[in-house]
Amino acid sequence: MGFLCLPSLHRFFSPHPLLCSSFYHPSEARFSLPKLHASLTAREKAAEADEPPPPRSPAAVDRKPLPLHESAVIPRSLDFNAWYLDVVAKAELADYGPVRGTMVIRPYGYAIWEAIQEYLNVKFKETGHSNMYFPQFIPYSFIEKEASHVEGFSPELAVVTIGGGKELEEKLVVRPTSETIVNHMFTQWIQSYRDLPLMVNQWANVTRWELRTKPFIRTLEFLWQEGHTAHASAEEAEREALQMIDVYKKFAYEQAAIPVIAGRKSRAETFAGASCTYTIEAMMGDRKALQAGTSHNLGQNFSRAFETQFTDENGQKQHVWQTSWAISTRFVGGIIMTHGDDTGLMLPPRLAPIQVIIVPIWKKGDEKNGVLDTAASVEEVLKSAEIKVKIDDSEQRTPGWKYNFWEMKGVPLRIEIGPRDVACGSVVVIRRDVLGKVGKEFGISMEPSVLITHVKSRLEDIQSSLLQRATHFRDSHIVDVSSYEELKEAISQGKWARGPWSASDADEQKVKEETGATIRCFPFDQPEGSKTCFMTGNPAGEVAIFARSY
Repeated sequence: MGFLCLPSLHRFFSPHPLLCSSFYHPSEARFSLPKLHASLTAREKAAEADEPPPPRSPAAVDRKPLPLHESAVIPRSLDFNAWYLDVVAKAELADYGPVRGTMVIRPYGYAIWEAIQEYLNVKFKETGHSNMYFPQFIPYSFIEKEASHVEGFSPELAVVTIGGGKELEEKLVVRPTSETIVNHMFTQWIQSYRDLPLMVNQWANVTRWELRTKPFIRTLEFLWQEGHTAHASAEEAEREALQMIDVYKKFAYEQAAIPVIAGRKSRAETFAGASCTYTIEAMMGDRKALQAGTSHNLGQNFSRAFETQFTDENGQKQHVWQTSWAISTRFVGGIIMTHGDDTGLMLPPRLAPIQVIIVPIWKKGDEKNGVLDTAASVEEVLKSAEIKVKIDDSEQRTPGWKYNFWEMKGVPLRIEIGPRDVACGSVVVIRRDVLGKVGKEFGISMEPSVLITHVKSRLEDIQSSLLQRATHFRDSHIVDVSSYEELKEAISQGKWARGPWSASDADEQKVKEETGATIRCFPFDQPEGSKTCFMTGNPAGEVAIFARSY
């Protein structure tokens, strides 16, 4: 199988030249950090911001685990990008694939994605959608049928030109998204209004030939779900598109503890081939925006290109009205960058693969069995309440090493059990989101009903606390502006700017070129009263949010 790789690959996951010595490994970056920090210019750091470090060297793969003092991550405030990559590596979320721009999602990272899948699958089925699967290879002619679609995706396409050792009669595109092949099949399945609505979803991988990559946030290949629906009327399609962005918004708030802003994209930011795109936008820890999920009202653009028609109740032929909507593994990156701190990953309990880690502690041999038996009993009690719990009873690591390791992995609660706790019939409970003595509770009874109630209550406290923190952080970094100068000042300070907007696409492009910010959305929640566009001085019907983004 041969690939026609349209753009150059030379920037895929390329390391900074100062990090190319033979001993370098991502987890060892802090050893030379002062020298590195002094030598990087502002321009070099900006260029590096979207590029991960190189894969591990063979020597680094076999090295012994780092001592505790070497296992901390680079502080977020010093270098947010390096901090992020450190967390991805040390929390064992992902690793670099052999092809630059790809990643291997490790079991712990994939477990977070599975938690996302589990929640959304239920919601999709509750709203009438069925799961299915479409082929990964799409005839190039399908992509060409919808003009704006091919124009929007052409730079990102991976194209197969050879199969079975022979040149193909028609090039094949490796799926960047599935609207075209979905329409091809819908045309065969839809004949009458009785066949509508047709509502399906697939969990799949997609390939987009990105030039600037970052694990989970932007990679050559990523995992996602994409929903596709066909309807008999424009009104029904619009309701569907809005319904699904609301599903995403509720997921972000209730499960991921991320306070997204839902709204409509500008014309310039609308999905290629769509009539309208709705989005949820999240503020990351570096105050950049992350497009965390989208829902597109496709109108009749694809159905006209593919002649996807149905016979209505009056016997007339009509083109169907369509939607598509998606969330991807990018959301995992969003969770990292929203909640993580200088200790590492911090997971919202409802998505955490492990909600409680139990660390047994003993010094003498005759204490071991009693402590381990008690830990096992506590584990069974929590499992009976459907709490995701694990015991770390490994004898190769000290308790202190285990504390740091599981804090790095973002486990919401830790339970410590020592000989004195066994004697007292109690445990020590420590919150991940409140470090130090303040987050530590002693003497929590092991009596099953008491322990279960306490642990569940603390998990809910953590879930709420993470959302409150993220909401406060977001709101404190959004500035209302009434002039272009105020917008430029806000963006230069790394903030989001919110202001009335009715200017042209050309004005929007000017803002992007001069500030690096784009319209993230026109929020659904709009202030009341008359407004004046801060760019033109003309009346404006709504406000827009501008920000730099991933």
